Amino acid sequence: MKNAKPSDASEIGYLEKWFVGKHKSMEEYHREYSRKAIITPKFLRMLWLKEEKLDEIREALKFQRLEKFVKLSGNVYPYLVKVFLTNMWYDEDTIYSLVKGVDICINDEFWLAIVGLRNAGIPIGRSNVVGLEEFNKVQFFKSCLRNPNTESRSHSVGGLPVTPRILAFIVIWLSTLKGFNHAILTKEDLMLMYCLLGIIQVNWVSVIKEDIIKIRRKIEYIIPYVVLVSHFIEYIKLNGVMCF
Repeated sequence: MKNAKPSDASEIGYLEKWFVGKHKSMEEYHREYSRKAIITPKFLRMLWLKEEKLDEIREALKFQRLEKFVKLSGNVYPYLVKVFLTNMWYDEDTIYSLVKGVDICINDEFWLAIVGLRNAGIPIGRSNVVGLEEFNKVQFFKSCLRNPNTESRSHSVGGLPVTPRILAFIVIWLSTLKGFNHAILTKEDLMLMYCLLGIIQVNWVSVIKEDIIKIRRKIEYIIPYVVLVSHFIEYIKLNGVMCF
């Protein structure tokens, strides 16, 4: 991870370059983003799934077109990611930002080129369950347990056998990143697992985009997807100089 911090003496100079002199954005960066924590990047080795003969998971990821996304790695530019988030705005379909004076438009081309995802499928989220009216979180969670007759008031990952537990890992740690209790599955987590196991196409662009947008709506939210956003930045060749 390229994570060297600029010295106090040089910080103003770097900010001037990153924000091209936009002092209001620089102030917001200092106030809201400069000290915000970043979720440590993780990825999944597809070869390990093959070696362990976890074919159901491999087929689920292939169907969802998540193979490229879950193994995404590479350089990380945490400070430029924070610049991206500081300058970010969005509409229903697209995320926009400005880094080093270059306009960035995260459209369908970006998602397809970088992680192989198409903007299609069911957009699972807190405000949308259309297409999954038959889903029952209690019944589904019980069906995933080693003993379906077990009584459990909390949807804990601890009672899951191998396949559902790895799918929970994929959902919680890779696909819908969050900086809090990873041991308990939310309704949205269970819905995504339900789609993975049931071979129901999820609109992962919508799911991931909603997580990124939460940064603007919730100041306390920890920064997710630093590898992905760093790839966005690299995609338009903004990293031609040393990045901090």
